[in-house]
Amino acid sequence: MAQGTVQVTHTGTSRWRRRTGEYASLAAALEAAADGDVLTVAPGTYRENLVLQRAVTLRGPENSPGSVRIAPVDGVPLTVRASAVVQDLHVEGQDAAAPAVLVEEGTPELRDLRVVTRSAAGIEVRGSARPTVRRCAVDNPAGIGIAVLDGAGGVFEECEVVAAGQAGVAVRGGAHPRLERCRIHHTSGSGLSATGENSALEAVGCEIYEVRGSGVQITGRATAHLTDCDVHRTTADGVTLDTDAVLTLADCRIHDIPENAVDLRSRSVLTLTRTSVRQFGRNGLSVWDPGTRVDANQCEIFDSTGDYPAVWVSDGATAVLDSCRVHDVPDALFVLDRGSRADVVDSDLSQVRNTAVSVSDGATAQLDDCRIRDAATGAWFRDHGSGGTLANCTVDGTQTGVIVTKGADPTVERCTIDSPAEAGVYVSAGGRGSFLNCRVTGSGGYGFHVIDGSRTTLRKCRTERCARGGYEFADSGADPASGTGPLVEDCTSDESGGLRAPAAPATAVQTVSHSPGVLGAVPGQRTETEPPVPVAEPERSARTSKDVLGELDALVGLESVKREVRALTDMIEVGRRRQQAGLKAASVKRHLVFTGSPGTGKTTVARLYGEILASLGVLEKGHLVEVSRVDLVGEHIGSTAIRTQEAFEKARGGVLFIDEAYALSPEDAGRDFGKEAIDTLVKLMEDHRDAVVVIVAGYTAEMERFLSVNPGVASRFSRTITFSDYGPEDLLRIVEQQAEEHEYRLAAGAAEALGKYFTVLPKGPAFGNGRTARQTFEAMVERHASRVAQLPEPSKDDLTLLYAEDLPELL
Repeated sequence: MAQGTVQVTHTGTSRWRRRTGEYASLAAALEAAADGDVLTVAPGTYRENLVLQRAVTLRGPENSPGSVRIAPVDGVPLTVRASAVVQDLHVEGQDAAAPAVLVEEGTPELRDLRVVTRSAAGIEVRGSARPTVRRCAVDNPAGIGIAVLDGAGGVFEECEVVAAGQAGVAVRGGAHPRLERCRIHHTSGSGLSATGENSALEAVGCEIYEVRGSGVQITGRATAHLTDCDVHRTTADGVTLDTDAVLTLADCRIHDIPENAVDLRSRSVLTLTRTSVRQFGRNGLSVWDPGTRVDANQCEIFDSTGDYPAVWVSDGATAVLDSCRVHDVPDALFVLDRGSRADVVDSDLSQVRNTAVSVSDGATAQLDDCRIRDAATGAWFRDHGSGGTLANCTVDGTQTGVIVTKGADPTVERCTIDSPAEAGVYVSAGGRGSFLNCRVTGSGGYGFHVIDGSRTTLRKCRTERCARGGYEFADSGADPASGTGPLVEDCTSDESGGLRAPAAPATAVQTVSHSPGVLGAVPGQRTETEPPVPVAEPERSARTSKDVLGELDALVGLESVKREVRALTDMIEVGRRRQQAGLKAASVKRHLVFTGSPGTGKTTVARLYGEILASLGVLEKGHLVEVSRVDLVGEHIGSTAIRTQEAFEKARGGVLFIDEAYALSPEDAGRDFGKEAIDTLVKLMEDHRDAVVVIVAGYTAEMERFLSVNPGVASRFSRTITFSDYGPEDLLRIVEQQAEEHEYRLAAGAAEALGKYFTVLPKGPAFGNGRTARQTFEAMVERHASRVAQLPEPSKDDLTLLYAEDLPELL
């Protein structure tokens, strides 16, 4: 064993009292040293476990980096418990259960250390320690590179994690370090990770790359702030936020990401400013779940390498884009699911291969002062409940400017649609929509094309230079007197095509627009002698339990779920009949626990269950009220009980569906107000046992924990119903149903290719089951559209057949 001597320079209160001594071991030198002394270590290998408990300086010889090795056979090689200075040492750890460098107290300074180890952590900082770590390198292929734990802090400047078997930098337990100009790469876990309440991470001018996982992962109520940082070349998402995480990205660059560039879930909040997102394989921004929100200002999202929307907002999440640019992507913005919302202001969406803005499944999008250019479809409002507003926007160079279908009802006002290859506005399949002060110019087809008796409103609109005509209304046999068809007021045209009004019966009275220009006769207000027929949504007749069970049986898969619901329904029905016969009926607890992964139909089954109970007379209405933690838990004492009571009252007579119910009882609950929500809910369930049915839902393992730690809640539920993941055959059936509903067909070989696709599709945390099948179908439709759009005169088969080649590529 090579070992040199340690020279200790002892300092006194005056210069003449300074003296120097030499010691054969580091332990002896440390024992002799006092605060302020300098220990200069001669080159060699020292098999000692060093513990610095005084404010000394421990350093290797000048101009000889790496010549001093601290390498004990086990334990922690270097422990710092004082405001010492340590520099120019090579530290090697051999103990898999211990860190190589442990900083426990004080404000020490570590400079120019090289830590090479295969241990739990390269550098670990904990407790009250606040070190300054400069120009240190950590190579730990077995564990964490740098761990900051249990309330510790510190500043890391120009440090490098050259390899880590887990996270490059991990922050937990309320720790709050700051990283400046650091590099973290070649990690087998996340590059930067922060988790737990009060944990905070700040990084400035850092680079995270070559990461086998997420580049940055913030979870469990932790917060982080990254400025002027680069995240690139990861194998998973670039940035991941989950469970009330809060992250700010300013002047950052996220690129070369095979999955989502940024993925947010479970009430996380992200703020991006002057940040660029490019070269991503899935979504640039992926935003999920109620309470989850992203605010992007002056950001750029572009150059997608996959076939997915650049911005994806679903499951009740919110996204705000202000002064942003989204370009060179398959689709720019998809907003779907009830409660989801996107607000886009003064932004550019351009070079979009398919749809710039898609709104579906009851979602809302608000675009103000935006510019959409060079897209197949400018904005598509797809189905009932979907809507929003386009105001003061320009849509230029699209195939179709705005599409409204299947009961969607947006408001489009003061917008200009220029040079669409086909229609400027196309409304079909019962779409609605209000178009106010809009203009369509240079259309290759019609300006406004409204078919199927769609109840669209056009006011003060104008068309110019439309090749096939300014306005085309085709009712497909609908009778205008029935209240179907468009409502047109004060619209004008330059006469290039004229207006083709829907045929009206002889008794109908029509008026002519008073605005300048020739528009022909348009449907106007009826005379007082013939009052207008009110337009009302048809009332939905109450269905029997048999009818509702039939709809349940029609759902793909879920065989065990169907058996459970049917058995429960039979019990309730027989009990009701026994009561009518004057017999005792068994008490049936109607509250349920639904467990399983997202996208397995839990919400749909809950809705049908409520309707079944209403048909049996068990519930008054049977409606569904869906809530999550953010709807029940307040920010201060007392507000939680009020929120929970309000949610319960909304559900009175129906079903209260609590998604991710386990979030009400987190493992590190502490003073969390979720317990107040649980206590309030249990009391309400007892006091109003016949008024509301409560269903709690979530991942299987988390719900088992939730019920085990809350016996009061567990006792209120009759049974747990497990929703298994869909198999490849079920996912294929969902796609086939989607195709039939949208009037597409699977060509020969496509079904087999879909089955293989779903078999090999990765089933990771982001896998959405039924939603994944729907996304796959939508991706096939978009690829089909890109292919068929190139055909000069496509046949009916060309327009309806989906081939195996339309499948999205597996990444």
